[in-house]
Amino acid sequence: MYNTIRLEKGLYNLAGKTFTQALSEMDPDIAYADTEIRGLDAFERQLKRFDIKVSGPDCDTVEKFFATTESAVLFPEFVKRSVRAGMNSAVLGEIVAATSETNSMDCRGITVTAEENKPYSTATVQGAALPGTAITLSDSLVNLVKYGRTITTSYEVIRQQKLDVLAVTLKSIGAQIARAVTAQAVKVLENGVTADSMSGSDFNYGELSAFWGKFEDYDMTTIIAAPETMAKILAFDQMKNANGDFMATGIVKTPFGASLVKSTAVAENTIIGLDKSCALEMINGSDIVLEVDKLIDRQVDAISVSVTTGFAKIIPDAVRILDVAE
Repeated sequence: MYNTIRLEKGLYNLAGKTFTQALSEMDPDIAYADTEIRGLDAFERQLKRFDIKVSGPDCDTVEKFFATTESAVLFPEFVKRSVRAGMNSAVLGEIVAATSETNSMDCRGITVTAEENKPYSTATVQGAALPGTAITLSDSLVNLVKYGRTITTSYEVIRQQKLDVLAVTLKSIGAQIARAVTAQAVKVLENGVTADSMSGSDFNYGELSAFWGKFEDYDMTTIIAAPETMAKILAFDQMKNANGDFMATGIVKTPFGASLVKSTAVAENTIIGLDKSCALEMINGSDIVLEVDKLIDRQVDAISVSVTTGFAKIIPDAVRILDVAE
């Protein structure tokens, strides 16, 4: 059972496994399928074991993690989960088609290219060769880049802080890291794409709809634009009732179903349209990295948080750019 597991630092250092995965092997979720705690994962069961409340009116302070040497082992995972929650709240989920892992600092992705002037709608007469689609290695390496932050603090500073307050702070930092990662994704999406021009001189809903119509073999599921450009789109009369599932997801959608993603990494007069299902691969060189030993031993003068990641375009034709300069 979860209350008899021995917690130690080494659970963070098992090759190819996260802390929670290591816990789950010793304390499988399936063992609780018919119990009142079936909704908790292995880490959350350990929080219950040590009666550590990370939210709510009875939320504990940081020092509750350090009541015993075993419960202290849980603190780095709390920090990591809080940072990850902030990263997950950013826009990466709206633009990434697939996520892969690598142990190298650089790698080569694949590129899918359809035969020129022969879209998938091309019919083939009896006896003729079928149009081709080539899957090849990318011409250039994907260099993985480290993003992170050193949070200067000490155990004495944070020990009396409520865990939910600390979590909010860490989530904010995670969200900022994710925005930096998103900027890298935007550069990869823009690379090699020749921008389309508007048919008229004014940027309006008709121009946006025409841009959507240029995606012949793919769907424009996502639009990325700078805050100023996004404000113009939201001001279109046609957008007044196009709130989609905003209350549930926080994502605004156009009447034709494209999600609107705001990013300062995009130039003011540029709109990036993409088919999220096949445009971009995210390649992670590491999970969120922390100095686990220092956190557990309360030797905290700074908390270093970092991720190493890169991006590769999978299907170039699934990305288009519109120049909306008036």
